Amino acid sequence: MLFAVLTWQVAGHGPLRTLDERLGRTVAGSGFPSSAAHFLADLGNTAVALPVLLLVMVWAGWRGGQGWRRGSREAVDDEVRGRWWLPPLAAGAALAAVPALVVPLKLWLARPGPPRMAGGAHDGFYPSGHAATAAVAYGVAALLVLRGPAGREEHRRGRGAAVAVLVAGVIVAELGVGVGLVRCGYHWPLDVLGSWCLAGVLLAAWCAVCGRWGPGTGGGRRADPGTGSGRTAERGAAVPGDDGRPARCRT
Repeated sequence: MLFAVLTWQVAGHGPLRTLDERLGRTVAGSGFPSSAAHFLADLGNTAVALPVLLLVMVWAGWRGGQGWRRGSREAVDDEVRGRWWLPPLAAGAALAAVPALVVPLKLWLARPGPPRMAGGAHDGFYPSGHAATAAVAYGVAALLVLRGPAGREEHRRGRGAAVAVLVAGVIVAELGVGVGLVRCGYHWPLDVLGSWCLAGVLLAAWCAVCGRWGPGTGGGRRADPGTGSGRTAERGAAVPGDDGRPARCRT
């Protein structure tokens, strides 16, 4: 909903767009160190964000494969155990979806950039590809760590501080990229905010996919602990007792 409102204001030259451009000029002319702003803006480059995500994807896939091959504490069927590859694969798909969403919107809206970008090779700055790339790459990398074996182990040991530091670090990095882009005159503030809205949708989609089909989501099917054959018992099914009657019917 917020993204729709922002897009409407940008496309229709609404009052919010006027305030946005005024704020952008103020930030671009502020005393924030230029060297720090360029460093923060560069964190949104694909050349920086993509290798970070790839490293986390490889790590998450390796840890997930090792953990599920050893078997989890809760017995699950082979189909569920084999889905260790889904979270890292979905992470790569989420980052690949960024240009597929951002580029058509830029071409459609064709919003002019800040004065520094006037006369550039292209016209179309809403939403910001750099901000969306950083938000999705670093955000889904953090989710891979938190949902993986290491993240669950931190929760079990009560080390919430480590999790909080990771989440805070990602948030600070995203804010830094946004500030850097506006300070350097590469984008307007609404360009960055619109990208964060898109990134939120992609991160929510990743969570939904992994929550529905990822490792440990057996949909109620569990391996029958009374047999070694790996057969599954449906929830609520009667398990025969020693006397041949269902165990739940004994008196």
